[in-house]
Amino acid sequence: MTPLLTGSPLAGLAPVALAEVIERASLQSRVDRKYVVAVDELPHLLDQLTPYAQVLDIDGERTFQYESVYFDTPCLASYHCAAYRRRRRFKVRTRTYLDSAQCWLEVKISGARGLVTKHRLPYLAEDRHTVRSGRGFVDDALVRESIWPDLAASPLEPVLVTNYRRSTLLLPTTASRVTIDTELTWQDGDRTLRLPGIAVVETKTTSAASLVDRMLWQRGTRPVRISKYATGLAALRLDLPDVPWRRTLRRHFRATPPLVGPALQVPTRSEQEASCA
Repeated sequence: MTPLLTGSPLAGLAPVALAEVIERASLQSRVDRKYVVAVDELPHLLDQLTPYAQVLDIDGERTFQYESVYFDTPCLASYHCAAYRRRRRFKVRTRTYLDSAQCWLEVKISGARGLVTKHRLPYLAEDRHTVRSGRGFVDDALVRESIWPDLAASPLEPVLVTNYRRSTLLLPTTASRVTIDTELTWQDGDRTLRLPGIAVVETKTTSAASLVDRMLWQRGTRPVRISKYATGLAALRLDLPDVPWRRTLRRHFRATPPLVGPALQVPTRSEQEASCA
């Protein structure tokens, strides 16, 4: 069990209900900043936040188990758009809150100046490994955002599954959110990557840096390029292009070889780039 989950750090924060978090800081269009923090540094960070932050509390629970299934085309168009830093990028996933069995189908669009827009559709948890019943929603979201008009002709298949525990903080004075993810696990077929020693801390704001950003900067912790989908897949498939996340991979993902199973074949560079045209 990580230090975050032992109870005392989160217990010091005032509780907030889910409805209030959604009302005050849903932030479906936002700027995200991500940090990799050692789990043994979390208690000190949370202690600093005690006067300023509230923690999502549902029936006395303050950490929740998440599962995300990421979908991509046969040529990994979503991945390669991120790897080659296309101006507008997309991710398609189902997200299941395992404690409540609630599930959503989500389309995330990353655009200019770091702005992220998320489209969500309630989904059946038993269907979370396929987008078949929600494909119309996915296509509509991508067309609305002017993302790759030819995507409708290509299948979307499950590529990567992530599991983690999440705590969500609300900063009421700025209507911003912070998520803290621990016990991070990625699964790609028979390959599994576990990183129990790190947490991914993500601030979600309208634009300006939050109090948490400034606290982390003062500690010498800077934002990093990390994507649960793209960075995780790059860590598990060593033959994929990984330039945007190479420093993060070297520092946090590849200190100990975590891979099992044979390497998978990927499309040639020309096919990859064509998929992001």
